[in-house]
Amino acid sequence: MYVCSCFGITETQVKKHAEDGACTPRQIASACKAGTDCGSCVRRIQALLGRGSCPRRELVEQGDSAAALAVPAELPEAA
Repeated sequence: MYVCSCFGITETQVKKHAEDGACTPRQIASACKAGTDCGSCVRRIQALLGRGSCPRRELVEQGDSAAALAVPAELPEAA
């Protein structure tokens, strides 16, 4: 099922990026551009991220939000 129709990003792709370390909609956007055009998919992305486990979620809970929001080095940056 498509999450982002602007860029043709599927739910499976979003989940894969989350498994690879993207824990926020901004990090998903950096990985695949989902959510960067019309923005209608951002809530769906948030819902998908909220259901999965995030390697950085522990950092957020411990108050280290700067480290948790950092884009992983292995993910390409959006142009």
